[in-house]
Amino acid sequence: MSIKQWITRGLLALILLIVLYQLWIFLHICWWVNHNPSTSAFMEDQLAVLQENNPDAELRHKWVAYQQISINLKRAVVASEDAKFVDHEGFDWEGIQKAYEKNLKKGKIVAGGSTISQQLAKNLFLSTKRTPWRKLEEAAITLMLENMLSKRRILEIYLNVIEWGNGVFGAEAAARHYYKTSAAGLSSAQASKLAAMIPNPRYYDAHQSARGLSRKTRIIQSRMRFAEVP
Repeated sequence: MSIKQWITRGLLALILLIVLYQLWIFLHICWWVNHNPSTSAFMEDQLAVLQENNPDAELRHKWVAYQQISINLKRAVVASEDAKFVDHEGFDWEGIQKAYEKNLKKGKIVAGGSTISQQLAKNLFLSTKRTPWRKLEEAAITLMLENMLSKRRILEIYLNVIEWGNGVFGAEAAARHYYKTSAAGLSSAQASKLAAMIPNPRYYDAHQSARGLSRKTRIIQSRMRFAEVP
């Protein structure tokens, strides 16, 4: 067999693997229309890290239905992470442009333009390792999420799987960890602080009195009344 034939077969095998992986993701998303994810890629990565030091370590996580999550937290998260969530189709192009311009001005990455749908795509399927094709995969998964799930379902899954501290995942675990209450009982101030923690949850778990966190909490709380949630 010639080198050209080997290359051709290799490329075909690679394409087949990519197609099968996309199908695997698609079938998972179809299942999640009516069933809840039991874990996510981020949760599995963090559990592995925790168990390196303590083999018996477990994540704090409990799924709660959308209606059992405070409207305050829904508004705070949308106000903080994705103000156009109910209107866009997965990507906030204006937000991406603003983030790019801000990062260019600062000479480093200080802002992100990821929507809630994009963040959910990363949390569910992608590892924390940065690879050249990660953004392409994230975009493909985001499109699947937006086309297969309602906005309400996307936000419900997001609020139940995102990281909120060292080994803390989901709104219910976060509410109990920080405030000894349920996700349904979160006040406006509590919800806005939790939303402010999302970009760097493990750091803020250990530095809950950080000045930057307090400032961001106040900004989010002032914007909550304008947030539209599904």
